[in-house]
Amino acid sequence: MAGARGTWDARGADRRIGFARWRSDVASGGNRYDDEVSAALRTLGFDLREYPVTGEWPVPGPGHRREFASLLRAERCWLIENIVGSAAPEAIAEATRAGRKVVMLMHYFPSDDSALPARERTALAASEAEAVRTASTVVATSAWTAREIAARYGRTDALVAVPGVTRADPARGSERDGGAPALLWLGRLTETKDPLTLVDALAGVGDLPWSARLVGPDTVDPELRRELLRRIERAGLGGRIEITGPRTGAELEAIWARTDLLVHTARAEAYGMVVSEALARGIPSIVPLGTGAVEAQQSAGAQFAPGDVEQLTGRLRGWLGDPELREHWRARAAELRPRLPTWEAAAGAIAEAFTEKGSSPAE
Repeated sequence: MAGARGTWDARGADRRIGFARWRSDVASGGNRYDDEVSAALRTLGFDLREYPVTGEWPVPGPGHRREFASLLRAERCWLIENIVGSAAPEAIAEATRAGRKVVMLMHYFPSDDSALPARERTALAASEAEAVRTASTVVATSAWTAREIAARYGRTDALVAVPGVTRADPARGSERDGGAPALLWLGRLTETKDPLTLVDALAGVGDLPWSARLVGPDTVDPELRRELLRRIERAGLGGRIEITGPRTGAELEAIWARTDLLVHTARAEAYGMVVSEALARGIPSIVPLGTGAVEAQQSAGAQFAPGDVEQLTGRLRGWLGDPELREHWRARAAELRPRLPTWEAAAGAIAEAFTEKGSSPAE
């Protein structure tokens, strides 16, 4: 793939692109991805014009759908997020019939979001299938997502633009300084990200030395946060598990520097940028099977069945109880660290969608 080496040639491409973008009010991997590829596309010479999309996507009201359809008349070429496109296939169909190029960027599958009612998830699966079939080109944020698009919707020509990783210093960890192994869980405290499974698994290894931090936005689901605190207290782990809330900049880097293992428990995950960010610091991980996080991990660690507390407990006990295994995982992470993907390569892959060969819907 041309963009994979960061040498994509912009000649013959559509250079002016509208980016129909919905931004979460809470920090997210999707926001970060969009920011990074927007900057990298401009570096490649694209005239990228961002158009904020408002509304409660992916379940907006009719008025916001109409606004989105009108918005697509403003440019000839579009990059749109699937959190919007999945709920507005009619707008995409109208735009492509009018000769516009609409490239849909697949961050995740809204129909997998357990925070949504089952009825809405079923409706989104159907509408997203229509949107995927109608879009000029589809870009997936992982090879796993591309395979899922093919399996769910029958579209086999999705381009892949894996998230890049910003260079970072290797993490020393806590164990090397004589402390207990330090575990990190990083993400939004939501049902889909499933921090409860981690807390329940940690209760099963309370006889071993470790500390853990759950870092990330913690106001999205207040009841979930209260339940986490109840379970931590019930297990007698109040002095060992810390829920910090969101951390950024130097504060987050300080946490990374003391981390020995990332534990990622999301029940649905298209890629798992946090997993590759751990690798950028030489930190291995435990991730859920059957998700894109396995692709991001690149075997630097272990996997468990999503939501399986007993299996995650076993993985943690194996790692905590075996110094040689800990060193093996860390060595694998250090080996991968210099070979992680870049944001320039991600932008180059997206750029392929705006060449002549990437401009037609799949048959």
